[in-house]
Amino acid sequence: MRIVFAGTPEFARLALDAILAAGHQVPLVLTQPDRPSGRGLKLMPSAVKQGALAAGIPVCQPRSLRLDGKYPEDAAAARQALLDAQPELMVVAAYGLILPEWVLNLPARGCFNIHASLLPRWRGAAPIQRAIEAGDAQTGVTIMQMDQGLDTGDMLLTRVVPITPEHTAASLHDDLAQVGARAIVEAIEAAGANALHAEPQPSEGATYAAKLEKSESPLDFTLPAVQLARRIRAFDPVPGSTMRLPGLADPVKVWRAAALPGKPAEQPGDVLSVGAEGVDIATGDGVLRLLELQKAGGKRQPVSAFVQGWQPGGQTPSGV
Repeated sequence: MRIVFAGTPEFARLALDAILAAGHQVPLVLTQPDRPSGRGLKLMPSAVKQGALAAGIPVCQPRSLRLDGKYPEDAAAARQALLDAQPELMVVAAYGLILPEWVLNLPARGCFNIHASLLPRWRGAAPIQRAIEAGDAQTGVTIMQMDQGLDTGDMLLTRVVPITPEHTAASLHDDLAQVGARAIVEAIEAAGANALHAEPQPSEGATYAAKLEKSESPLDFTLPAVQLARRIRAFDPVPGSTMRLPGLADPVKVWRAAALPGKPAEQPGDVLSVGAEGVDIATGDGVLRLLELQKAGGKRQPVSAFVQGWQPGGQTPSGV
């Protein structure tokens, strides 16, 4: 099949690689403009651009696809490139730009989206993180026929992925990226055989996965320990979970923690014990045992190494 691909991060690159490996023609790739990265803020191409260039595929990087928007010249150039590519189908994965109606209608088979949740649960920008944060037992990938709504199109194919207690946003992302790459190839092959059956999303069970904000990083110890432990996994690696520990001038990041049962008599946020096995903090319900920490300017450390250079004194830690 002749396919135009639109995507930006590594999640999308795996899908592009799978489509190419399956033998489909990709005459054009759309991806976000190069962004400053690293200490030198050097412009860096997206993972998808790197993959496209390695495969010899022309790349288009419009700042917008709205013909009547802020960058009409970018949109017009992208439109001409799409018309020249003559795609039968467009595949979209974590692209980062809203597709206006003219894009959705341009390919003969429309646009398929690879969405990292079991729709209609967790529509929106951060489905992987919100699923972990909410304590969902499972998530997955939905291949969806795109429409003008926010992840509201008909479902074409779904694949379920269990969420384990060890999953962080990073590790679950990697698992879902692999599943999504396989699923989109299956969907394309089924579409070519006219064997895809579109199913409207149910109106019940729809939830919205709001974009992650840096303001969510501070740990609120009035919350239950179970909820805090999930949030730490959900925000690894971005935006991270932060707190202040007594005796340290700067906040620390908490990368791994475990919830212990029991309701401590101390106030939420009090340090209960410090040892090589963990730093125990009182919460609104249960105890949060800190297992992996990072000082400002330092590296991630297991708690056994972290506590060697820190003594809590008599102060109380708090979120920051």
